[in-house]
Amino acid sequence: MRFPYGIADFRKIREEGYFYVDRSDRIALLEETGSQLLFLRPRRFGKSLWLSTLENYYDLARADDFEQLFGGLKIGQNPTPRHNRYFILNLNFSVVDPHGDSDAVRASLFHHLNIQIKAMMARYGDWLEGRVDIEPDDGIASFQSLTSAISQTPYKLYLLVDEYDNFANEVMISPWRGTDRYQRLVENEGTIKTFFKAVKAGAEGRGVDRVFLTGISPVVLSDMTSGYNVAEDLSQRPRFHDLCGFTETELRVALDTVAVAHDLGAGQVDTALTLMRDFYNGYRFTPQRDERVYNPTLVLYFLKRLAEDGVFPTRLLDDNLAMDRNRIQYVARLPHGEALVNRALNPAEPLAVAQLVNRFGVQDMLTAPKNPDFLATLLYYFGVLTLAGRDALGKLQLAIPNQVIRKLYVERLQEQLLPRYEDQEQRQAVVERFYATGDLGPLCDLLEQTYFKVFDNRDLRWSNELVVKTAFLVVLFNDAFYIMDSEPALGRGYGDLMLRVRPDMRQYQLLDHLLEFKKVGLKAVGLTSAELAAKTRDELRALSVVAEKLREAEIQLTAYRETLKRTDSESLKLRTHAVVSIGLERLVW
Repeated sequence: MRFPYGIADFRKIREEGYFYVDRSDRIALLEETGSQLLFLRPRRFGKSLWLSTLENYYDLARADDFEQLFGGLKIGQNPTPRHNRYFILNLNFSVVDPHGDSDAVRASLFHHLNIQIKAMMARYGDWLEGRVDIEPDDGIASFQSLTSAISQTPYKLYLLVDEYDNFANEVMISPWRGTDRYQRLVENEGTIKTFFKAVKAGAEGRGVDRVFLTGISPVVLSDMTSGYNVAEDLSQRPRFHDLCGFTETELRVALDTVAVAHDLGAGQVDTALTLMRDFYNGYRFTPQRDERVYNPTLVLYFLKRLAEDGVFPTRLLDDNLAMDRNRIQYVARLPHGEALVNRALNPAEPLAVAQLVNRFGVQDMLTAPKNPDFLATLLYYFGVLTLAGRDALGKLQLAIPNQVIRKLYVERLQEQLLPRYEDQEQRQAVVERFYATGDLGPLCDLLEQTYFKVFDNRDLRWSNELVVKTAFLVVLFNDAFYIMDSEPALGRGYGDLMLRVRPDMRQYQLLDHLLEFKKVGLKAVGLTSAELAAKTRDELRALSVVAEKLREAEIQLTAYRETLKRTDSESLKLRTHAVVSIGLERLVW
């Protein structure tokens, strides 16, 4: 089995025998849903492949290839009357350079439009009877000439636009390059707004019959308002929740096939599935469906390595997704964004919104957000939060979907709070000692001397215990060795932080760790900061309030250990650690 990692060409996948999960039955559902559709998903989630699927299905120039491409798929068994009945214009706004001023972007957009229209003229020369005039300085005029020519034929146009919001994404992530150029593109008679007005007009009996847009957020449509207010958003519709992405059942089938090819045992298949479930699963795009979907790019990255090498990839984060950390950083820069981003690391108290915000523009994001729902919704659209159920009030809960995305949050904090080479070198030394021996001394020294002094100055004073737990999570995080589980369910309770050795790393000298945190205020111990700093840890342990908190933590850890003995099938090399934080200054264990 060959896995099409990085391949978004449906025809290539089908003709060359790549692994393909059949979603073609959704084509009929799309036809029933509407003629101008918007589908939003995070980056690298298979949107471009879906557009390629639509292109091959509807392209009238590929009618002779229908049986070869779709004969073995669901839609091939019951095709709709519209198959192979359209001219296709396929646009990809990610190839339009967004970095210049508005005139440069306009020229780049027109250049892309004209190139794609010329390709259409060459492809459909036998069907186009009218003349198509290419206007080098006005791609919109070229588009209008194309639709006029199409309206003289028995066929109509299906317009596919990939990454329609690429311009807005660039402005959001790099606002220092100037937002005025974006405003000139989408507002009033701006180029992008004018183009979509032309698309809207073309759908009013002037050659355009269907439109399918993909992107990350609804921001551009919000900014254009009446310029293109006819698109129906499919993104949270239950029937399309897994239009892009893999289910666990589909993943298991692929793993079983690889196992046969490489003579992998059932235990290895289970291990691979466990790893991918922790690192790649967890995305949920509609409140009406409980089933989570896997990120397809990450899954194909893993499966391709496994199929080619017979072993799991050491790095579980595909480098193509690493840039999503910039989107977390963008939200953190907004007013109140830092606190909200860091709160996302606490699964015990998921972020909650009354509803996802779906009408906002770039200007809203560049000014002070009006409420927390706005910021949390941004993180959802960026794919670094996902739906996680509802709270007692019925509000939508948002949580980090998996370990890969958690790593993006953690690395952002590591770079901000321990920015120097020396800091990172020291961190690596103390955490590796902890991994192998369970020695908390050097780790707590590092946190007291460097980390807390920076961390306490950030916008997180509202929850000292969360600050402590987050500090340990950020410093100890290492997905090459561990699955980091914050708030693991253990019997009737929840642990604070568990480091479970990755199944494929159990042959090494790594221990499993479970930490329980308690907090004590300075007033409770009756010490000033100076007095606290002067005391040894033995003296601090002897304080009655600290000793009581340590006992509470040990009682909880004893119960958790018994639960793990009963429920965990693998032989954990478990070490448990009770940690008490006095203020945000001293740590005792």
